[in-house]
Parts: sequence; structure tokens; C-alpha cells
Amino acid sequence: MSDSMKMKLDFNSTAYQQISQRLGIIDTFKGSWKVIEGQQSKYLKELRKIATIESIGSSTRIEGATLTDEEVGKLLKSVKITRMQSRDEQEAVGYYEALEIILESFPDIDLEERYIHQMHGILLKYSDKDQRHKGQYKALSNQVVANYPDGTQRTIFRTTEPHLTPGEMQGLLAWTNERLSKKDLHPLIITAAFVYEFLSIHPYQDGNGRLSRLLTSLLLMKQDYRFIQYVSFESVIETRKEAYYRALMECQKNRYKGKELIDSWILFFLESLIELSHRLEGKYETYSKLKTVLNKRIQRVLEYLNEHKTAQVGEIESQLKRYSRNTLKKDLAFLVKEGLILRTGEGRGVHYHAIE
Repeated sequence: MSDSMKMKLDFNSTAYQQISQRLGIIDTFKGSWKVIEGQQSKYLKELRKIATIESIGSSTRIEGATLTDEEVGKLLKSVKITRMQSRDEQEAVGYYEALEIILESFPDIDLEERYIHQMHGILLKYSDKDQRHKGQYKALSNQVVANYPDGTQRTIFRTTEPHLTPGEMQGLLAWTNERLSKKDLHPLIITAAFVYEFLSIHPYQDGNGRLSRLLTSLLLMKQDYRFIQYVSFESVIETRKEAYYRALMECQKNRYKGKELIDSWILFFLESLIELSHRLEGKYETYSKLKTVLNKRIQRVLEYLNEHKTAQVGEIESQLKRYSRNTLKKDLAFLVKEGLILRTGEGRGVHYHAIE
């Protein structure tokens, strides 16, 4: 693995300059963001809640699911009392649980085969048809397939055969951990290379794309790029889906041919992180201003929901008696639109929920 990966990263001077420039942009943002994070801004917790919902929605939609972010938010609110009927719901809740473990426990999760198997098991925990093969390397050949909203599919590339998968995964993990330990490559290049190889091997029968994005978050968090938890990297990939598949195909077409350069993928990965940093900058600025200019009435509505977790408009009206029901309904609609609260139900059954 060491020699073959070295060849894949043997970029020409132009590609090296482009990669170096993008690494500089990301690391500069990382430094400036750590100042904000160090101030323990009260907005960060809420940004992370919103980003988590977006990540679940985007990562599952990339693989063909159809749940909107709003539907994901409602599902997570009701998951304790509702049996998950559809595969989309099963995948969303599995992704949520795996992502939460990574965000909460990343310092304690090593990049080892047993942990990756466990993460795959959590990801597919609720997926009825995946119970037999979850947490185990594939037994049948598979391929990378692009799923589109109209239901069509397109084969992107073939992947490592099952009998070669354990050896290639062990080689990849050994290479990645050695590079991270020796620090002889930039951590973002190591992370991008790991994700590319993981997708090329496609080690599990199903769930590889979703698991690759979870492992991306794990590696970035472990290498101190912790700003990724406040805005959805999965959402960036979803909006750049065509470029995502194109970069994979461009590099993968030469797999096992001795000239498998992965500069196109590395550039795509870094440009996606730059896009993510721009989104986070904009979201944080907008959110900070929004919270600052919210009038006292809307602040009181939001505080009431944060305290009581869920309520109907009549309950809020009984506590904020000086405001009319129509005014409160407008405030609630505004808060829903801005992603600060969730709305479930219809008609007289409408409930509003704080984002936990």
C-alpha cells in the first residue's frame, strides 16, 4: 500500500501548487474559527443541531433516499415513540446515531478495523434488509452506483473483489495511521486519500457511501478541523454531486494500471471544504445578527419553547397574554422558516418543538 499510495500522490507541479493554495485557505479559516469557538459562542450549539439534521438528510439523499431536512427533523423528534416503517427512515435514524457517537466521542475512536465494523453496524442498525451483513466485509462483488432523484442509476466504477477486500482495508488502515503518526503528509491530504481508497475498495455490501462520510467527519474532528460539526459537509457534497462522481471516475478509471493519480479527487475534496467554510462563515454571521435583532417578543417565544421543549400555539398564548394569537403564529412561522424550531402535525394538532 505504501508504494502504491506514494505513486497516487505523485502530483505534477501545477497540481501541487493548486493543492497547496487550497490547504492554506482551509488552515487559515481553521485558525480564525478556533478564536470564535474559544469564545464558547452561544450560537454554536444551535448551529450544530441544524447541521446534524442537514447532514442526515443530505447523506441519505445522495444514496437515493427522499426525506427532506424538515422530515428528518420531525422523525428525530418522534423516533422514540414511532416505529420506523420505511427504509429511508431506518437509514436516517441509523445515520443520526452513528454521527452523534462520532461528534461526542471522536477522541476515543481509533481508526481501526473493529471500530469501523462497529460504526457500520450502528449505521445499519435499523435497516431490515441489512441485518445479515452489517459489520462484516462484503461477500459479493459490488460497484459504486450514482442514484438520482428520478430513480435512475449509473455505474461509476467497479470495486475491489470480496476476497481482496480484507487485505486492502488492512493496508489502507496501516498506511493512514502511519502517516497520521509520522505527520509526513498534510492531514487533509491523508484524509482525502483515505476516503478515496475506502470508496474504491467499497468494503461492505451496502452503506459504503454513508460510512465514508461518517469516517470523513471522524478523521477531520480527530485532526482538529472541528468546525465541520457546525455546518453540513454532507450538504456540500449533495449540492456538488455531479462533481463528486466525476472526480471519483476521473481517478478510478486507472485503478490497478500503475498510473492512478488522485489529484482530481484531492482538489475536489479541498474545494468542498472551502465551500463548507464559506457556508459556515455566512451562517454564523447571519445567525448572530438574527439572534441580536430578534425582538423581545420572539425571544420570549423561543425561550418558552426551549424551556418546555414542545407546545401548541394556545399554550404559548396563555403564557404571553399581551400578544395576539395571529402575531404569535407569525413569530412561530418565522422561527420555523429560519430553522430555529420544528413544526409537526396539521390543523389543531400542530405542535412546535425546540431543536435539541
